[in-house]
Amino acid sequence: MPVQQKQDDLQLRIILQPKASKDQFVGLHNNELKITITAPPIDGKANAHLIKFLSKSFKVPKRDVLLEKGELSRHKQLRILAPKIIPEEVAKLLA
Repeated sequence: MPVQQKQDDLQLRIILQPKASKDQFVGLHNNELKITITAPPIDGKANAHLIKFLSKSFKVPKRDVLLEKGELSRHKQLRILAPKIIPEEVAKLLA
């Protein structure tokens, strides 16, 4: 499952595409949520940008977006602590 509810938190399994034309949720890709971001995959910039994008999308502070697995990979697992809102693209995968 690309998106799972764990008590108040959300766990996301994503595939990240850096250096894209815009930051967005793309949809399902091989049982992972595909996300594109504009930052390049250099010196942790893509991870930092991804965390910023997710914190805005879920209306939580950046410290509440935890990168659990995949720091140096395109395949990542993240936890969103008590999201204030759930973006439509993610809510569809929870249903």
